[in-house]
Amino acid sequence: MSIRLDQIVNMPAFSPYYANPPARYRNVKFQFVDFRADVSAVGRVLPECFEPDEDGYCVAIGLTVPWSDNYGPFEESVLVVGCRFEGQPGFFAPIAFLNSTNSIPAGREIYGTPKVSADITVSMDDQQMVTDTRRGGTSIFSIRTTMQQEATDDDFPDLSPSWRLKVIPRADGPGADVCQLIDGAPVMQDVTVHARRKGEGVVEFHPDSTFDLSDFTPREYLGARFLEMDYAEGYGRIVRDFLREAGGE
Repeated sequence: MSIRLDQIVNMPAFSPYYANPPARYRNVKFQFVDFRADVSAVGRVLPECFEPDEDGYCVAIGLTVPWSDNYGPFEESVLVVGCRFEGQPGFFAPIAFLNSTNSIPAGREIYGTPKVSADITVSMDDQQMVTDTRRGGTSIFSIRTTMQQEATDDDFPDLSPSWRLKVIPRADGPGADVCQLIDGAPVMQDVTVHARRKGEGVVEFHPDSTFDLSDFTPREYLGARFLEMDYAEGYGRIVRDFLREAGGE
C-alpha cells in the first residue's frame, strides 16, 4: 500500500528526517548580549518588507542544548535585529548558526529560521559563558558574558513578534515557490525557568566570505543576561503569505 500524501510531513516519505512539533528541550542555557550597531548594517540584512529601527538595537544570542527529544544535543548562535513591519515594531533573525544536522532543515522548513551549519563551542565557568562560532577554522562570531547578579523576568525584554521569512525556491525555474512572514513568538510553550542572571557581555564579529557580519561590530553595549530553562517548541503563526496575496488567491 502506498503512502498517502496527506500523511507525509517531510521527506523521505517512508521515514521523515525530523519529527513534527512539538519538540521538547531540557536545561537549555542561553546568553543574551544587547547592543547597538550601525543602522546601515541592520538595513543590509533585512528583506524589503522590514524597516530597521533607528537606534540599531540588536541582540546576540548563544545557547547550548544538552537534551532535545527531536534533535538531540547541539549548540547555536543567533543574531536578532530590531525592525518594523508595516509600522509594527518587532524583531527579525537574519541568521542562526548551528552545529546540528536534523534541526537545521527542520528549522528552515517549518519556521523559516535562516539556519546554517557552523562549528560552535559553548563553555561555562562559574558565572561566565562563551559561545564561539567558527567557519573554515576561523572564529566569525563570538559572545562572552559574565553574570554577577540575580535577575527577574522584568530584566528580560520581550523580543516579540519574532519574525522569520520562510522562503522555499521553485523547482521549475528561478524565484520562490513559498514566501511567508512567520511569527515565531508563539512557538515557545510549557516554559520552566531554572535560573536567571544578568551582567555584562561583549560580542565580536570577524569577516567571513559567505556570512560576513563584521559591520555589526557594536558601537554601544546595553547589558547581558543568562537564562536556563526547559520548554517545548510548537507551531508558529503565518503573518503574511506574500506570493498568495500577489496571485490574488
